Amino acid sequence: MSMGSMTRRGVLAGMAGAALPLSGRTNAATSPPRARSSGQSADVLVIGAGVFGSWTAWQLLQSGKRVLLVDAWGPGHSRSSSGGESRMNRTGYGRDLVYTRLALESMQGWRWLSAAAETPLFLPHGVLFMSARMEPYMEQTLQVHRELGIAIEELDRTALQRRFPLLNTTGLEAAIYEPMSGPLMSRRAVQTLVRHFVAAGGEYRQAAIATLEEDAAAATVRTLAGETLHAEQIVFACGAWLPKLFPQLLGQRIFPTRQEAFFLSAPAGDPRYDAAHFPGWADFNDGDVYYGFPDLEGRGMKVARDEHGPPIDPDSGDRVASANGLQDIRKFLQRRFPQLAERPLSETRVCQYENSSNGDFLIDRHPRWRNVCLVGAGSGHGFKHGPAVGRYAARLVNGQLPDSELEPRFSLATKMQDQHRSVL
Repeated sequence: MSMGSMTRRGVLAGMAGAALPLSGRTNAATSPPRARSSGQSADVLVIGAGVFGSWTAWQLLQSGKRVLLVDAWGPGHSRSSSGGESRMNRTGYGRDLVYTRLALESMQGWRWLSAAAETPLFLPHGVLFMSARMEPYMEQTLQVHRELGIAIEELDRTALQRRFPLLNTTGLEAAIYEPMSGPLMSRRAVQTLVRHFVAAGGEYRQAAIATLEEDAAAATVRTLAGETLHAEQIVFACGAWLPKLFPQLLGQRIFPTRQEAFFLSAPAGDPRYDAAHFPGWADFNDGDVYYGFPDLEGRGMKVARDEHGPPIDPDSGDRVASANGLQDIRKFLQRRFPQLAERPLSETRVCQYENSSNGDFLIDRHPRWRNVCLVGAGSGHGFKHGPAVGRYAARLVNGQLPDSELEPRFSLATKMQDQHRSVL
């Protein structure tokens, strides 16, 4: 039975997995939570411990709610859009003030979490955008940053060669540089936040959801293990699983795609490749964008092509990168980082985007069940916005978001079935 066709109960498929140990340092702040007995309730149940779900759970907890956070595989697991080593933290969005401001707001949360972690999670060593010409997107980014007082620099080819000698600047004439941006260590960030959530009094549970019962007053979730979880409100922040859980509602409005990333081994002992000496970057490449990261934690230089891959089933899709994908990356590297083009492949990653029709997020109440909220459609750029998304979603759940502050672009009503990417 599909989620869209049920009246009070439906099967929530595709949620199973192994437990994540939450203990790290041996103190109360990182010890695993005590499980509640079956049938005991929370104020809010958050399903999905990715970046959107974990920050939503954190913000709800800070607002005084009793929060139970549930995930089938664990925070930052390898099949989630929040898994993997790194994500780009940038404020550049052309003239798009919504996401520029959202990213700027989120910076404070990432700085706090990084400072509280055992090793840094946010590496503010800069993000570089480069192109054969001054693109309108870059000009608009410069203008918006200057209007908002966000640090940004405009670089010509000579400045590029001087500042970043690893680059082959042939064909490059323009660049912009965000000195306060940089990589986020994605998997560790989500896992660290869940530890803080538990230490602050939240509850995390490893569980696969089987059924949902809902009425106007409360909602009840049953797990595959036979446990009953009650809550006044439920937040589904399930990433690429949202269209599977709500097939009639979201099956043609959120589109998971398969995305490949490759890590090339940096030369031994050469500090020029680490984050302190080289930034995150994106090459506009005449509209065929490639992006990458410095050598983070010795994993190698990460390089990927920013195009939507083929559809992927997050449960059954394999995670083996393709030979054609690697060949394409090496061809790009010959032009822009020739010293890396034939370096050994350290590792690969196959993750996924969960795209809305145009790249806007979904943060809205279910159209029929007003105590159910849907949070997702990160669309390949959502990770950096986690703290601000969590705050917005928590205010929506708590009834503290007046109509004047609702962002229409996050509504379900704006999610179309035809894909036309416009948020970059």
